[in-house]
Amino acid sequence: MPYFHHPLDADKILRKKRAIKKELLSQESFSEKNIAILGGSTTAEVAEILELFLLDNGIKPTFYQSEYNKFYEDALFGNELLDGFAPDIIYIHTTNRNIMRYPNLRDDLTEVNELLEDEIKRYRAIWNALDRFHAPIIQNNFDLTLDRSLGNLDSSDIHGKTLLINRLNEEFAKSSREIKNLYINDINYLSAYLGLRDWFDRSLWYQAKYALSLQAIPDLAYNICKIVNAIFGKTKKCLVLDLDNTCWGGVIGDDGLNGIEIGRETAVAESFTSFQSYVKELKERGITLAVCSKNDFANAKEGFEHPDSILHFDDFVSFKANWEPKHINIIDIADEINIGIDSLVFIDDNPVERDIVSSQVQGVAVPNVGSDVVNFIEHIDRNGYFEPITLSSDDISRNRYYEENKKRTVVQSTFDSYDDFLRSLDMHAEIKPFSTIYLDRITQLTNKTNQFNLTTKRYSIAEMEDVVNSDRYITLYGKLTDKYGDNGLIAIIAGEVKNRECHIDLWLMSCRVLKRDMELAMLDALVRQCKENGVSEIIGYYYKSAKNNMVSDLYERFGFILTKTNNDDTIWRLDISNYENKNKFIGVDND
Repeated sequence: MPYFHHPLDADKILRKKRAIKKELLSQESFSEKNIAILGGSTTAEVAEILELFLLDNGIKPTFYQSEYNKFYEDALFGNELLDGFAPDIIYIHTTNRNIMRYPNLRDDLTEVNELLEDEIKRYRAIWNALDRFHAPIIQNNFDLTLDRSLGNLDSSDIHGKTLLINRLNEEFAKSSREIKNLYINDINYLSAYLGLRDWFDRSLWYQAKYALSLQAIPDLAYNICKIVNAIFGKTKKCLVLDLDNTCWGGVIGDDGLNGIEIGRETAVAESFTSFQSYVKELKERGITLAVCSKNDFANAKEGFEHPDSILHFDDFVSFKANWEPKHINIIDIADEINIGIDSLVFIDDNPVERDIVSSQVQGVAVPNVGSDVVNFIEHIDRNGYFEPITLSSDDISRNRYYEENKKRTVVQSTFDSYDDFLRSLDMHAEIKPFSTIYLDRITQLTNKTNQFNLTTKRYSIAEMEDVVNSDRYITLYGKLTDKYGDNGLIAIIAGEVKNRECHIDLWLMSCRVLKRDMELAMLDALVRQCKENGVSEIIGYYYKSAKNNMVSDLYERFGFILTKTNNDDTIWRLDISNYENKNKFIGVDND
């Protein structure tokens, strides 16, 4: 819906919230989640507006809200209602109003440090106590106060509120790096972005104990929603760019390489350089880049040979520069990279092209960036398309994986048979039980993999830790290498053992290794583990989603017997007593 994209119209969202909610609820499919809001101030309006943003993203929330300023008591001591609520997400809505005490002028440095440590200990106690729910925790850091009795000295003197808040925020950041399921909602940045005068309303605080203005609540809700989306794997993966007047100023086919504007010589050129630099940063943290341009291929490629260009031809995994309609090229890009259409964001300065793509290709994000490159970064950034909650080595290496896949595709066409091609890859797999070393990557896969995903269950870090530490589960991760490179950790299976049966809760694999027979190697390893654990049958579950149709017949192809059907969901059974290994092309290290 147009209400929920940058720039937000806070007045309209607040004024029409009931009508918007009714319209959103008319959608057919939602993922239902329990969200506990533990508030250090009034949270009723926050929950109402957050619900709208979540509904727009396919999440139907049920809220628990603590009583006013009871966030500490609820966290540490609980109550029957909260304990029975079983939250999927916990959001702690605290602000500078919840800091117990600020330094006074009589405090020395030791006393100020003790004050700081007491505050940190309080929140650490909260986070530790909430670990009983095994749910991700979203914690506000602290916004600055409007008043500064020490003026500019407030940020440097040991007695300053600003200095204390900045130190607290550093400690919160450190804690989020150390605690696996703790995520910071950066209201320190958000309040600065909106402006402290617009962020906080003294009158509203005195009247209703809201720690921010009503006008700021939609932006707060949007920020929280971005984190929730990232936790549940709903972020985008690929940025698709137009070229002329998007990546550089001018038209490469008319102006030539020396005529386009890029570099530092003019304000216009510098604005395109700034945009390219931002895109390069996205690429370096694992966002895939593609080009979709109405252009001659040779001319388009030449544009990235400009000596001042930050981006280069090799930065793009897919490069569609031709005279085909852009919406056709967008579909081809998704197919070539092997990701869903809804994983793409398309940036184009031309409003007509934006309208065509958004109307013809359902799911692709097409922000209304306007025609001035100065605004492009803000639309990508503020809409949170690529919001990360962690940065793993696999994220940083993702584009290398795609490049290596392109090499494999080229080589494939030179073989007489596909079997010969697979043999030529010289593939080797490491398939072993889950390890805490790979817990972040394993959890990330469960939340981001949609196509080769049989049950589409999502796990938090804490929930996955329970699986790793339980003796009820048989677990396997798979890493695959070949002569072109290392694909990383790309497959996982988790099955619960009950009465000599292994019930598969998770079976998923990254699409970048499809059609390599890695699924067969994983099945062979699963059967081996089952036999070693006295299991005689494997029970497989397929739960249909909008994206996993490609594995709807996987169990049938593996020789499982269909035992139950419920609409499009199916349950399968495999007797493993006479099982014969199916993998022929991958060398496997199980030790």
